[in-house]
Amino acid sequence: MNPTTVSIVAEGANAEGGGGLPFDPFLLIMLVVFGFLIFSMFRRSKKQQQQQRQLHDTLGPGVEVMTTMGLFGTILSVDKEENKAVIEISPGNTATVHLQAIGKAVEPAAEASEPTVPDSPAGLDEDPTRPDENGPDEQRPGTERP
Repeated sequence: MNPTTVSIVAEGANAEGGGGLPFDPFLLIMLVVFGFLIFSMFRRSKKQQQQQRQLHDTLGPGVEVMTTMGLFGTILSVDKEENKAVIEISPGNTATVHLQAIGKAVEPAAEASEPTVPDSPAGLDEDPTRPDENGPDEQRPGTERP
């Protein structure tokens, strides 16, 4: 390079404000958003690992579980060294699954003490527990019997 070229480049750098890159607010916003996304991904991953660890700590014989494939069963035995569990799917039928295949522990459903509500208003008129106002042999008004 000749000396005039170097001096021209140096003068151009000084004219722009010291030779550094110009400040771009869009770049700053993009970096902040990117940092937030990375932080959220790591946080979510950490929560999932913690939930999986808590589930594996509660596994033992007699616990009802659901596998990730949708099979329900009761744990008969757990081998944590080989990451296997034997679950009883139905009386006499067992399956050996990997511990990671166990999706969640199933809590027994509470007995529903409330009566069921019919899906349609027509179902309200046909309540089998309510006695018929007209009696079983009498005709309802507006209906004809042969």
